[in-house]
Amino acid sequence: MNFDGLKIYLSCGYTDMRKSINGLVSIVEQSFKLDPFEKAAYAFCNRKRDRIKIITWDGDGFWLYLKRLERGHIRWPDKESENTMTLTPDELHILLGSSRLNLKLTRREVTERTAS
Repeated sequence: MNFDGLKIYLSCGYTDMRKSINGLVSIVEQSFKLDPFEKAAYAFCNRKRDRIKIITWDGDGFWLYLKRLERGHIRWPDKESENTMTLTPDELHILLGSSRLNLKLTRREVTERTAS
């Protein structure tokens, strides 16, 4: 998936992932006060931070991208004072790859030690 040249809007906090394209478009319009037909991508994450949905308009229809992690979690920003934040395409790719980095950085504690 290539988001180069698009504005990326990220929904802070969690979103109900039962929502389809119409439900996510409604969030973009009503909560974010943005135009879902703009040349942009809108990213949403679930409460467990193991699923992401991204919608984008390509001129004659909406694309819905879904990623479900089998292991790990995505480092997703919490909803504090902002509903949305903007990212560059590079920042989005880093965010989407954060679960793999977390798995690599996780160490297992050594419980037994023996000297040979």
